[in-house]
Amino acid sequence: MNQTRVFLIFAWLMVATLLWMEWDKDQTAPPPTTTAVTNEVANSTVPNAASGNTPTVPDAPAALPDLAVPPADAAAGSAPDVAATPAVTVDTDVLSVVMDGGELRQADLIGYPSEAEAGSAPVRLFARDPANYFVAQSGWTSSANPAPTHEQGFVLEGDVRQFTLRPGQDAVVVPFVWTGPDGVSIRRSYTFQRGEYAVTVRDEVINAGDAPWQGFVYRQLSRVPRALTSSGPMNAEQYSFQGAAWYSPAEKYEKRAFDDFVDDGALNRQVEGGWIAMLQHHFFAAWIPSAEDTSTFALATPTGTGGTQYLIREIGPGLNVAPGSRAATEARLWVGPKLVRQIQAQGVPGLDRAVDFSRFSILATLGSWLFWLLSFIHDLVGNWGWAIIGLVVVIKLAMYPLSAAQYKSMAKMRKFQPRIAQLKERHGDDRQKFQQAMMELYKKEKINPVGGCLPLLLQMPVFLALYWVLLESVELRHAPWVLWIDDLTARDPFFVLPALNMAVMWATQKLSPMSGMDPMQQKMMQFMPLVFGVMFAFFPAGLVLYWVTNAGIGLLQQWYMTKKYAEAPAKA
Repeated sequence: MNQTRVFLIFAWLMVATLLWMEWDKDQTAPPPTTTAVTNEVANSTVPNAASGNTPTVPDAPAALPDLAVPPADAAAGSAPDVAATPAVTVDTDVLSVVMDGGELRQADLIGYPSEAEAGSAPVRLFARDPANYFVAQSGWTSSANPAPTHEQGFVLEGDVRQFTLRPGQDAVVVPFVWTGPDGVSIRRSYTFQRGEYAVTVRDEVINAGDAPWQGFVYRQLSRVPRALTSSGPMNAEQYSFQGAAWYSPAEKYEKRAFDDFVDDGALNRQVEGGWIAMLQHHFFAAWIPSAEDTSTFALATPTGTGGTQYLIREIGPGLNVAPGSRAATEARLWVGPKLVRQIQAQGVPGLDRAVDFSRFSILATLGSWLFWLLSFIHDLVGNWGWAIIGLVVVIKLAMYPLSAAQYKSMAKMRKFQPRIAQLKERHGDDRQKFQQAMMELYKKEKINPVGGCLPLLLQMPVFLALYWVLLESVELRHAPWVLWIDDLTARDPFFVLPALNMAVMWATQKLSPMSGMDPMQQKMMQFMPLVFGVMFAFFPAGLVLYWVTNAGIGLLQQWYMTKKYAEAPAKA
Protein backbone atom coordinates (compact mmCIF):
# COMPACT_ATOMS: atom_id res chain seq x y z
CA MET A 1 0.00 0.00 0.00
CA ASN A 2 1.67 3.25 -1.07
CA GLN A 3 1.15 6.74 0.31
CA THR A 4 -1.29 7.75 -2.40
CA ARG A 5 -3.60 4.83 -1.77
CA VAL A 6 -3.51 5.56 1.94
CA PHE A 7 -4.45 9.14 1.22
CA LEU A 8 -7.36 8.00 -0.94
CA ILE A 9 -8.57 5.72 1.82
CA PHE A 10 -8.26 8.58 4.30
CA ALA A 11 -10.17 10.93 1.97
CA TRP A 12 -13.02 8.52 1.40
CA LEU A 13 -13.20 7.71 5.11
CA MET A 14 -13.57 11.41 5.80
CA VAL A 15 -16.21 11.85 3.12
CA ALA A 16 -18.09 8.81 4.43
CA THR A 17 -17.94 10.19 7.96
CA LEU A 18 -19.29 13.56 6.87
CA LEU A 19 -22.08 11.90 4.87
CA TRP A 20 -22.97 9.81 7.92
CA MET A 21 -23.05 12.95 10.07
CA GLU A 22 -25.39 14.62 7.58
CA TRP A 23 -27.66 11.57 7.52
CA ASP A 24 -27.60 11.30 11.30
CA LYS A 25 -28.49 14.98 11.57
CA ASP A 26 -31.66 14.36 9.57
CA GLN A 27 -32.49 11.29 11.63
CA THR A 28 -32.11 13.13 14.95
CA ALA A 29 -33.63 16.47 14.02
CA PRO A 30 -35.88 17.87 16.75
CA PRO A 31 -39.55 17.02 16.23
CA PRO A 32 -42.04 19.77 15.41
CA THR A 33 -43.11 21.69 18.48
CA THR A 34 -46.64 22.21 17.24
CA THR A 35 -47.67 18.56 17.59
CA ALA A 36 -49.74 17.94 20.70
CA VAL A 37 -48.55 14.58 22.01
CA THR A 38 -48.61 13.47 25.64
CA ASN A 39 -46.47 10.68 26.98
CA GLU A 40 -47.02 9.40 30.50
CA VAL A 41 -43.99 8.12 32.30
CA ALA A 42 -44.83 5.27 34.64
CA ASN A 43 -48.48 6.35 34.53
CA SER A 44 -47.56 9.77 35.93
CA THR A 45 -48.98 13.23 35.42
CA VAL A 46 -45.99 15.53 35.09
CA PRO A 47 -46.00 19.01 36.61
CA ASN A 48 -46.46 21.48 33.79
CA ALA A 49 -46.63 25.19 34.36
CA ALA A 50 -47.94 25.95 30.89
CA SER A 51 -50.86 23.52 30.96
CA GLY A 52 -53.02 25.58 33.28
CA ASN A 53 -53.57 22.60 35.57
CA THR A 54 -52.55 22.35 39.18
CA PRO A 55 -49.28 20.38 39.15
CA THR A 56 -49.04 17.00 40.79
CA VAL A 57 -45.97 15.02 41.66
CA PRO A 58 -45.61 11.52 43.04
CA ASP A 59 -47.28 10.43 46.21
CA ALA A 60 -44.87 9.57 48.96
CA PRO A 61 -46.01 6.63 51.06
CA ALA A 62 -42.47 5.45 51.83
CA ALA A 63 -38.95 6.77 52.14
CA LEU A 64 -38.84 7.46 48.40
CA PRO A 65 -41.69 8.73 46.26
CA ASP A 66 -43.66 6.43 44.03
CA LEU A 67 -43.76 7.55 40.41
CA ALA A 68 -47.47 6.75 40.21
CA VAL A 69 -49.19 10.12 40.57
CA PRO A 70 -52.72 10.57 41.88
CA PRO A 71 -54.98 13.23 40.33
CA ALA A 72 -54.61 16.73 41.66
CA ASP A 73 -56.92 17.70 44.48
CA ALA A 74 -57.71 21.03 42.91
CA ALA A 75 -59.97 21.23 39.89
CA ALA A 76 -58.34 21.55 36.50
CA GLY A 77 -57.71 25.13 35.59
CA SER A 78 -57.91 26.38 39.17
CA ALA A 79 -54.17 26.95 39.49
CA PRO A 80 -53.01 30.51 39.00
CA ASP A 81 -51.27 31.61 35.81
CA VAL A 82 -47.57 31.36 36.58
CA ALA A 83 -46.76 34.16 34.16
CA ALA A 84 -49.03 36.45 36.22
CA THR A 85 -47.25 35.63 39.50
CA PRO A 86 -45.32 38.68 40.76
CA ALA A 87 -41.80 38.36 39.43
CA VAL A 88 -38.44 39.02 41.02
CA THR A 89 -35.44 40.16 38.99
CA VAL A 90 -31.85 39.31 39.88
CA ASP A 91 -28.82 40.87 38.20
CA THR A 92 -25.29 39.63 38.79
CA ASP A 93 -22.10 40.11 36.80
CA VAL A 94 -22.89 37.05 34.64
CA LEU A 95 -26.67 36.48 34.88
CA SER A 96 -29.87 38.47 34.54
CA VAL A 97 -32.80 36.41 35.86
CA VAL A 98 -36.56 36.77 36.16
CA MET A 99 -38.04 34.34 38.66
CA ASP A 100 -40.51 33.59 41.41
CA GLY A 101 -40.30 31.17 44.32
CA GLY A 102 -40.86 28.07 42.21
CA GLU A 103 -39.55 28.88 38.75
CA LEU A 104 -36.72 30.57 36.90
CA ARG A 105 -38.66 31.76 33.89
CA GLN A 106 -36.07 33.92 32.15
CA ALA A 107 -32.27 33.92 32.22
CA ASP A 108 -29.95 36.06 30.08
CA LEU A 109 -26.22 35.25 29.92
CA ILE A 110 -24.67 38.71 30.08
CA GLY A 111 -21.22 37.83 28.74
CA TYR A 112 -22.48 35.91 25.69
CA PRO A 113 -24.03 37.94 22.86
CA SER A 114 -26.45 36.03 20.67
CA GLU A 115 -24.65 37.23 17.53
CA ALA A 116 -21.04 38.12 16.79
CA GLU A 117 -21.98 41.69 15.89
CA ALA A 118 -21.29 44.40 18.48
CA GLY A 119 -24.31 45.41 20.52
CA SER A 120 -26.09 42.09 20.05
CA ALA A 121 -28.53 41.08 22.79
CA PRO A 122 -27.27 38.46 25.25
CA VAL A 123 -28.15 34.80 24.88
CA ARG A 124 -31.50 34.07 26.54
CA LEU A 125 -31.30 30.54 27.91
CA PHE A 126 -34.57 30.48 29.88
CA ALA A 127 -37.75 31.91 28.38
CA ARG A 128 -41.51 31.40 28.65
CA ASP A 129 -42.62 32.34 25.14
CA PRO A 130 -44.03 29.27 23.35
CA ALA A 131 -41.38 29.14 20.60
CA ASN A 132 -38.44 29.16 23.05
CA TYR A 133 -40.02 27.73 26.20
CA PHE A 134 -37.33 26.60 28.66
CA VAL A 135 -37.67 26.90 32.44
CA ALA A 136 -36.33 25.44 35.68
CA GLN A 137 -38.88 24.56 38.35
CA SER A 138 -38.92 23.22 41.88
CA GLY A 139 -41.61 22.43 44.44
CA TRP A 140 -42.75 19.90 47.04
CA THR A 141 -45.17 16.99 47.15
CA SER A 142 -46.76 15.12 50.02
CA SER A 143 -49.47 12.49 50.12
CA ALA A 144 -50.48 13.33 53.68
CA ASN A 145 -49.70 17.01 54.17
CA PRO A 146 -50.20 20.29 52.31
CA ALA A 147 -47.11 21.33 50.34
CA PRO A 148 -46.09 24.15 47.96
CA THR A 149 -45.64 23.43 44.27
CA HIS A 150 -43.56 25.29 41.72
CA GLU A 151 -46.73 27.10 40.62
CA GLN A 152 -48.15 28.30 43.90
CA GLY A 153 -47.27 28.59 47.55
CA PHE A 154 -43.90 30.35 47.76
CA VAL A 155 -44.01 34.11 48.34
CA LEU A 156 -41.19 36.61 48.55
CA GLU A 157 -40.03 37.64 51.99
CA GLY A 158 -39.99 41.42 52.06
CA ASP A 159 -40.99 44.06 49.52
CA VAL A 160 -37.78 44.21 47.44
CA ARG A 161 -38.30 42.71 43.97
CA GLN A 162 -35.08 43.89 42.35
CA PHE A 163 -31.88 42.22 43.57
CA THR A 164 -28.54 43.42 42.22
CA LEU A 165 -25.05 42.18 43.02
CA ARG A 166 -23.27 45.36 44.03
CA PRO A 167 -19.54 46.05 43.70
CA GLY A 168 -17.77 44.49 46.64
CA GLN A 169 -20.51 41.92 47.21
CA ASP A 170 -19.67 38.24 46.77
CA ALA A 171 -23.27 36.98 46.64
CA VAL A 172 -26.90 38.00 46.70
CA VAL A 173 -29.61 35.91 48.42
CA VAL A 174 -33.26 35.93 47.34
CA PRO A 175 -35.57 34.59 50.12
CA PHE A 176 -39.01 33.01 49.75
CA VAL A 177 -41.32 31.32 52.24
CA TRP A 178 -44.33 29.04 52.19
CA THR A 179 -46.56 29.04 55.23
CA GLY A 180 -48.79 26.02 55.60
CA PRO A 181 -51.42 25.04 58.10
CA ASP A 182 -50.59 23.52 61.47
CA GLY A 183 -47.46 25.61 61.95
CA VAL A 184 -45.36 24.16 59.11
CA SER A 185 -43.35 26.50 56.87
CA ILE A 186 -40.69 26.08 54.19
CA ARG A 187 -38.05 28.75 53.69
CA ARG A 188 -36.41 28.73 50.28
CA SER A 189 -33.35 30.79 49.38
CA TYR A 190 -31.66 31.27 46.01
CA THR A 191 -27.99 32.27 46.31
CA PHE A 192 -26.32 33.90 43.29
CA GLN A 193 -22.54 34.26 43.58
CA ARG A 194 -20.20 36.58 41.74
CA GLY A 195 -18.82 35.05 38.54
CA GLU A 196 -20.82 31.83 39.04
CA TYR A 197 -23.44 30.20 36.86
CA ALA A 198 -24.36 27.70 39.58
CA VAL A 199 -27.24 28.96 41.74
CA THR A 200 -27.61 27.37 45.18
CA VAL A 201 -31.24 26.54 46.06
CA ARG A 202 -31.82 25.68 49.72
CA ASP A 203 -35.12 24.57 51.27
CA GLU A 204 -35.54 24.42 55.04
CA VAL A 205 -38.67 22.84 56.49
CA ILE A 206 -39.63 24.24 59.91
CA ASN A 207 -42.28 22.30 61.84
CA ALA A 208 -43.68 24.45 64.63
CA GLY A 209 -46.84 22.37 64.82
CA ASP A 210 -47.96 19.39 66.87
CA ALA A 211 -47.86 16.67 64.18
CA PRO A 212 -45.03 15.31 62.02
CA TRP A 213 -44.74 16.54 58.42
CA GLN A 214 -43.51 14.47 55.50
CA GLY A 215 -42.74 15.70 51.99
CA PHE A 216 -40.54 15.26 48.93
CA VAL A 217 -38.81 17.99 46.97
CA TYR A 218 -38.89 17.80 43.17
CA ARG A 219 -36.78 19.69 40.67
CA GLN A 220 -37.28 19.69 36.91
CA LEU A 221 -36.31 21.26 33.60
CA SER A 222 -38.96 21.69 30.93
CA ARG A 223 -38.56 23.02 27.40
CA VAL A 224 -39.54 22.80 23.76
CA PRO A 225 -36.89 21.89 21.14
CA ARG A 226 -34.85 24.90 20.19
CA ALA A 227 -34.98 26.11 16.60
CA LEU A 228 -31.55 26.40 14.96
CA THR A 229 -30.31 29.96 14.59
CA SER A 230 -28.29 29.13 11.47
CA SER A 231 -28.18 26.44 8.82
CA GLY A 232 -26.17 25.24 5.87
CA PRO A 233 -23.75 22.40 5.10
CA MET A 234 -21.44 21.51 7.99
CA ASN A 235 -23.01 24.14 10.25
CA ALA A 236 -21.74 23.27 13.72
CA GLU A 237 -25.00 23.94 15.54
CA GLN A 238 -26.99 21.36 13.63
CA TYR A 239 -24.63 18.55 14.71
CA SER A 240 -24.54 19.51 18.38
CA PHE A 241 -26.68 17.38 20.68
CA GLN A 242 -30.01 18.75 21.87
CA GLY A 243 -31.97 16.92 24.52
CA ALA A 244 -31.90 15.62 28.08
CA ALA A 245 -28.88 14.15 29.86
CA TRP A 246 -28.35 12.63 33.26
CA TYR A 247 -25.63 10.99 35.31
CA SER A 248 -25.74 8.26 37.93
CA PRO A 249 -22.75 6.64 39.67
CA ALA A 250 -23.86 3.19 38.45
CA GLU A 251 -24.82 3.89 34.82
CA LYS A 252 -22.57 6.94 34.30
CA TYR A 253 -23.40 9.51 31.64
CA GLU A 254 -26.55 9.00 29.55
CA LYS A 255 -28.51 11.22 27.20
CA ARG A 256 -31.64 11.18 25.11
CA ALA A 257 -32.53 13.34 22.13
CA PHE A 258 -35.95 14.94 22.02
CA ASP A 259 -37.39 12.60 19.41
CA ASP A 260 -36.30 9.56 21.46
CA PHE A 261 -38.13 10.52 24.65
CA VAL A 262 -41.02 8.24 23.72
CA ASP A 263 -39.30 5.62 21.56
CA ASP A 264 -36.55 4.71 24.04
CA GLY A 265 -38.93 4.00 26.90
CA ALA A 266 -39.56 5.51 30.30
CA LEU A 267 -36.86 6.52 32.74
CA ASN A 268 -37.56 5.59 36.35
CA ARG A 269 -34.32 5.29 38.26
CA GLN A 270 -33.27 5.84 41.84
CA VAL A 271 -29.92 7.60 42.03
CA GLU A 272 -27.73 8.71 44.89
CA GLY A 273 -26.18 12.01 43.87
CA GLY A 274 -25.98 12.37 40.10
CA TRP A 275 -27.54 15.19 38.11
CA ILE A 276 -30.07 15.96 35.37
CA ALA A 277 -29.70 18.44 32.52
CA MET A 278 -31.04 19.86 29.28
CA LEU A 279 -28.30 20.39 26.70
CA GLN A 280 -28.05 22.55 23.62
CA HIS A 281 -25.24 23.97 21.52
CA HIS A 282 -22.73 25.78 23.79
CA PHE A 283 -25.16 26.15 26.74
CA PHE A 284 -27.08 24.02 29.22
CA ALA A 285 -29.05 23.93 32.45
CA ALA A 286 -28.69 21.27 35.13
CA TRP A 287 -30.10 20.41 38.54
CA ILE A 288 -27.37 19.01 40.81
CA PRO A 289 -28.67 17.48 44.06
CA SER A 290 -26.40 16.98 47.04
CA ALA A 291 -24.10 13.98 46.65
CA GLU A 292 -25.66 12.16 49.63
CA ASP A 293 -29.28 12.65 48.49
CA THR A 294 -31.24 9.83 46.88
CA SER A 295 -33.53 10.94 44.05
CA THR A 296 -35.68 9.37 41.36
CA PHE A 297 -35.00 10.47 37.78
CA ALA A 298 -37.83 10.57 35.22
CA LEU A 299 -38.64 11.86 31.74
CA ALA A 300 -41.96 12.95 30.25
CA THR A 301 -43.49 14.83 27.31
CA PRO A 302 -46.43 16.86 28.63
CA THR A 303 -48.53 19.01 26.32
CA GLY A 304 -48.46 22.72 26.97
CA THR A 305 -48.38 26.07 25.27
CA GLY A 306 -46.63 25.68 21.95
CA GLY A 307 -47.21 21.93 21.70
CA THR A 308 -45.18 19.09 23.15
CA GLN A 309 -42.77 19.96 25.92
CA TYR A 310 -39.85 17.80 27.04
CA LEU A 311 -39.27 17.41 30.75
CA ILE A 312 -36.65 15.79 32.93
CA ARG A 313 -37.04 15.78 36.71
CA GLU A 314 -35.54 14.45 39.88
CA ILE A 315 -37.77 13.71 42.88
CA GLY A 316 -36.35 13.54 46.36
CA PRO A 317 -35.06 13.43 48.91
CA GLY A 318 -37.94 12.87 51.30
CA LEU A 319 -37.96 14.68 54.62
CA ASN A 320 -39.72 13.57 57.80
CA VAL A 321 -39.82 16.53 60.17
CA ALA A 322 -40.92 15.92 63.72
CA PRO A 323 -42.86 18.57 65.68
CA GLY A 324 -40.58 21.27 66.97
CA SER A 325 -37.71 20.40 64.62
CA ARG A 326 -36.45 21.39 61.20
CA ALA A 327 -34.67 19.79 58.23
CA ALA A 328 -33.13 21.11 55.03
CA THR A 329 -32.24 20.00 51.52
CA GLU A 330 -30.04 21.79 49.01
CA ALA A 331 -29.22 21.60 45.30
CA ARG A 332 -27.38 23.62 42.69
CA LEU A 333 -28.91 24.87 39.46
CA TRP A 334 -26.43 25.47 36.65
CA VAL A 335 -27.68 28.08 34.18
CA GLY A 336 -25.05 29.02 31.66
CA PRO A 337 -22.38 28.15 29.10
CA LYS A 338 -20.42 24.91 28.82
CA LEU A 339 -17.26 26.32 30.39
CA VAL A 340 -15.07 23.29 31.03
CA ARG A 341 -13.00 24.72 33.88
CA GLN A 342 -15.97 26.15 35.78
CA ILE A 343 -17.91 22.92 35.32
CA GLN A 344 -15.00 20.87 36.62
CA ALA A 345 -14.67 23.28 39.56
CA GLN A 346 -18.13 22.18 40.74
CA GLY A 347 -16.57 18.85 41.77
CA VAL A 348 -19.55 16.89 40.43
CA PRO A 349 -18.71 13.50 38.87
CA GLY A 350 -19.53 13.34 35.18
CA LEU A 351 -20.78 16.93 34.88
CA ASP A 352 -18.00 17.74 32.41
CA ARG A 353 -19.66 15.29 29.98
CA ALA A 354 -22.26 18.00 29.45
CA VAL A 355 -19.57 19.37 27.15
CA ASP A 356 -20.41 16.72 24.58
CA PHE A 357 -17.24 16.25 22.54
CA SER A 358 -18.72 13.17 20.83
CA ARG A 359 -21.32 10.48 21.28
CA PHE A 360 -18.42 8.00 21.08
CA SER A 361 -16.56 7.72 24.37
CA ILE A 362 -13.14 7.26 22.71
CA LEU A 363 -13.50 10.43 20.66
CA ALA A 364 -14.98 12.24 23.69
CA THR A 365 -11.92 11.30 25.76
CA LEU A 366 -9.56 12.33 22.96
CA GLY A 367 -11.50 15.57 22.59
CA SER A 368 -11.09 16.28 26.31
CA TRP A 369 -7.33 15.81 26.02
CA LEU A 370 -7.15 18.00 22.94
CA PHE A 371 -9.17 20.73 24.65
CA TRP A 372 -6.93 20.59 27.71
CA LEU A 373 -3.85 20.94 25.52
CA LEU A 374 -5.50 23.66 23.43
CA SER A 375 -6.45 25.59 26.59
CA PHE A 376 -2.92 25.27 27.95
CA ILE A 377 -1.46 26.71 24.75
CA HIS A 378 -4.12 29.44 24.73
CA ASP A 379 -3.07 30.48 28.24
CA LEU A 380 0.42 31.01 26.84
CA VAL A 381 -0.40 32.82 23.58
CA GLY A 382 -3.73 34.49 24.41
CA ASN A 383 -5.44 33.73 21.08
CA TRP A 384 -7.38 30.62 20.09
CA GLY A 385 -6.22 30.76 16.46
CA TRP A 386 -2.56 30.75 17.44
CA ALA A 387 -3.39 28.08 20.01
CA ILE A 388 -4.69 25.85 17.19
CA ILE A 389 -1.45 26.40 15.27
CA GLY A 390 0.50 25.59 18.43
CA LEU A 391 -1.55 22.43 18.85
CA VAL A 392 -0.52 21.32 15.33
CA VAL A 393 3.13 21.91 16.17
CA VAL A 394 2.85 19.84 19.36
CA ILE A 395 1.09 16.99 17.54
CA LYS A 396 3.66 17.11 14.73
CA LEU A 397 6.50 16.91 17.25
CA ALA A 398 4.83 13.97 18.98
CA MET A 399 4.44 12.14 15.66
CA TYR A 400 7.81 13.16 14.25
CA PRO A 401 9.45 9.71 14.44
CA LEU A 402 6.55 8.18 12.52
CA SER A 403 6.22 11.00 10.00
CA ALA A 404 10.00 11.06 9.40
CA ALA A 405 9.91 7.38 8.53
CA GLN A 406 6.88 8.05 6.31
CA TYR A 407 8.52 10.84 4.31
CA LYS A 408 11.84 8.99 4.09
CA SER A 409 10.01 6.02 2.59
CA MET A 410 8.16 8.28 0.15
CA ALA A 411 11.40 9.99 -0.85
CA LYS A 412 13.04 6.66 -1.59
CA MET A 413 9.99 5.58 -3.59
CA ARG A 414 10.25 8.78 -5.61
CA LYS A 415 13.93 8.10 -6.20
CA PHE A 416 13.13 4.69 -7.63
CA GLN A 417 10.23 5.82 -9.84
CA PRO A 418 12.28 5.29 -13.06
CA ARG A 419 12.99 1.70 -11.99
CA ILE A 420 9.32 1.13 -11.18
CA ALA A 421 8.28 2.61 -14.54
CA GLN A 422 10.64 0.17 -16.28
CA LEU A 423 9.16 -2.75 -14.36
CA LYS A 424 5.69 -1.68 -15.38
CA GLU A 425 6.73 -1.42 -19.03
CA ARG A 426 8.49 -4.80 -18.86
CA HIS A 427 5.47 -6.71 -17.48
CA GLY A 428 2.83 -4.90 -19.52
CA ASP A 429 -0.72 -5.78 -18.44
CA ASP A 430 0.34 -8.57 -16.09
CA ARG A 431 -0.36 -6.68 -12.84
CA GLN A 432 0.41 -9.69 -10.64
CA LYS A 433 3.97 -10.02 -11.94
CA PHE A 434 4.41 -6.27 -11.82
CA GLN A 435 3.36 -6.18 -8.14
CA GLN A 436 5.70 -9.07 -7.32
CA ALA A 437 8.63 -7.38 -9.06
CA MET A 438 7.88 -4.08 -7.30
CA MET A 439 7.75 -5.81 -3.90
CA GLU A 440 11.11 -7.46 -4.60
CA LEU A 441 12.55 -4.04 -5.44
CA TYR A 442 11.17 -2.60 -2.19
CA LYS A 443 12.67 -5.48 -0.23
CA LYS A 444 16.05 -5.17 -1.93
CA GLU A 445 16.28 -1.40 -1.43
CA LYS A 446 14.77 -1.56 2.11
CA ILE A 447 11.77 0.57 1.22
CA ASN A 448 8.72 0.21 3.47
CA PRO A 449 5.66 0.77 1.24
CA VAL A 450 3.35 0.95 4.26
CA GLY A 451 5.56 3.44 6.11
CA GLY A 452 3.10 6.26 5.39
CA CYS A 453 -0.01 4.46 6.60
CA LEU A 454 0.19 4.85 10.36
CA PRO A 455 0.85 8.62 10.66
CA LEU A 456 -1.91 9.45 8.20
CA LEU A 457 -4.46 7.12 9.77
CA LEU A 458 -3.60 8.41 13.24
CA GLN A 459 -4.61 11.88 12.08
CA MET A 460 -8.17 10.75 11.35
CA PRO A 461 -9.39 10.46 14.98
CA VAL A 462 -7.43 13.61 15.91
CA PHE A 463 -9.13 15.48 13.08
CA LEU A 464 -12.61 14.24 14.08
CA ALA A 465 -12.01 14.88 17.78
CA LEU A 466 -10.83 18.42 17.03
CA TYR A 467 -13.93 18.98 14.91
CA TRP A 468 -16.09 18.16 17.93
CA VAL A 469 -13.92 20.34 20.17
CA LEU A 470 -14.41 23.32 17.84
CA LEU A 471 -18.10 22.49 17.50
CA GLU A 472 -18.81 22.26 21.21
CA SER A 473 -16.35 24.59 22.97
CA VAL A 474 -18.10 27.78 23.99
CA GLU A 475 -14.65 29.21 24.79
CA LEU A 476 -14.04 29.41 21.02
CA ARG A 477 -17.50 30.85 20.24
CA HIS A 478 -17.08 34.11 18.29
CA ALA A 479 -13.33 33.90 19.01
CA PRO A 480 -11.27 35.85 16.42
CA TRP A 481 -7.89 34.95 14.97
CA VAL A 482 -6.40 37.60 12.66
CA LEU A 483 -7.67 40.02 10.02
CA TRP A 484 -10.72 38.53 8.29
CA ILE A 485 -11.19 35.54 10.63
CA ASP A 486 -13.42 37.00 13.35
CA ASP A 487 -15.07 33.71 14.40
CA LEU A 488 -13.12 30.45 14.43
CA THR A 489 -16.30 28.38 14.81
CA ALA A 490 -17.81 29.85 11.62
CA ARG A 491 -16.63 29.25 8.09
CA ASP A 492 -14.01 31.46 6.47
CA PRO A 493 -16.07 34.32 4.97
CA PHE A 494 -13.65 34.84 2.05
CA PHE A 495 -12.59 31.16 1.63
CA VAL A 496 -8.91 32.07 1.95
CA LEU A 497 -8.05 29.09 4.16
CA PRO A 498 -9.83 26.54 1.90
CA ALA A 499 -7.96 28.00 -1.10
CA LEU A 500 -4.65 27.69 0.78
CA ASN A 501 -5.54 24.11 1.59
CA MET A 502 -6.09 23.38 -2.10
CA ALA A 503 -2.70 24.88 -2.96
CA VAL A 504 -0.88 22.91 -0.27
CA MET A 505 -2.57 19.65 -1.31
CA TRP A 506 -1.66 20.27 -4.96
CA ALA A 507 2.00 20.93 -4.02
CA THR A 508 2.04 17.82 -1.85
CA GLN A 509 0.79 15.75 -4.78
CA LYS A 510 3.68 16.96 -6.91
CA LEU A 511 6.10 15.56 -4.34
CA SER A 512 4.24 12.27 -3.88
CA PRO A 513 5.23 9.25 -5.95
CA MET A 514 2.57 8.06 -8.41
CA SER A 515 4.35 4.90 -9.47
CA GLY A 516 2.24 1.78 -9.60
CA MET A 517 -1.06 3.65 -9.76
CA ASP A 518 -3.56 2.95 -12.49
CA PRO A 519 -4.91 5.89 -14.55
CA MET A 520 -8.21 5.96 -12.62
CA GLN A 521 -6.42 6.38 -9.28
CA GLN A 522 -4.24 9.11 -10.73
CA LYS A 523 -7.32 11.04 -11.95
CA MET A 524 -8.94 10.66 -8.55
CA MET A 525 -5.83 12.04 -6.89
CA GLN A 526 -5.80 15.02 -9.25
CA PHE A 527 -9.33 15.93 -8.18
CA MET A 528 -8.69 15.54 -4.44
CA PRO A 529 -7.46 19.13 -3.85
CA LEU A 530 -10.60 20.47 -5.50
CA VAL A 531 -12.89 18.09 -3.58
CA PHE A 532 -11.30 18.97 -0.27
CA GLY A 533 -11.25 22.68 -1.11
CA VAL A 534 -15.00 22.70 -1.76
CA MET A 535 -15.70 20.56 1.31
CA PHE A 536 -13.54 22.67 3.62
CA ALA A 537 -15.28 25.83 2.41
CA PHE A 538 -18.14 24.90 4.74
CA PHE A 539 -16.02 23.80 7.71
CA PRO A 540 -15.37 25.99 10.77
CA ALA A 541 -12.41 28.25 10.07
CA GLY A 542 -10.57 26.88 13.11
CA LEU A 543 -10.71 23.36 11.74
CA VAL A 544 -9.47 24.45 8.30
CA LEU A 545 -6.71 26.41 10.03
CA TYR A 546 -5.66 23.22 11.80
CA TRP A 547 -5.66 21.25 8.55
CA VAL A 548 -3.82 23.88 6.51
CA THR A 549 -1.14 24.24 9.21
CA ASN A 550 -0.80 20.48 9.50
CA ALA A 551 -0.55 20.06 5.73
CA GLY A 552 1.84 23.00 5.37
CA ILE A 553 4.29 21.64 7.95
CA GLY A 554 3.97 18.21 6.36
CA LEU A 555 4.75 19.71 2.95
CA LEU A 556 7.94 21.34 4.26
CA GLN A 557 9.00 18.14 5.96
CA GLN A 558 8.30 16.10 2.83
CA TRP A 559 10.20 18.58 0.65
CA TYR A 560 13.22 18.32 2.95
CA MET A 561 13.16 14.52 2.99
CA THR A 562 12.72 14.38 -0.78
CA LYS A 563 15.70 16.66 -1.29
CA LYS A 564 17.78 14.61 1.14
CA TYR A 565 16.94 11.10 -0.07
CA ALA A 566 15.82 11.50 -3.69
CA GLU A 567 18.09 14.08 -5.25
CA ALA A 568 19.53 11.74 -7.88
CA PRO A 569 17.25 9.26 -9.68
CA ALA A 570 18.20 5.65 -9.15
CA LYS A 571 19.64 3.97 -12.20
CA ALA A 572 18.13 0.85 -13.64
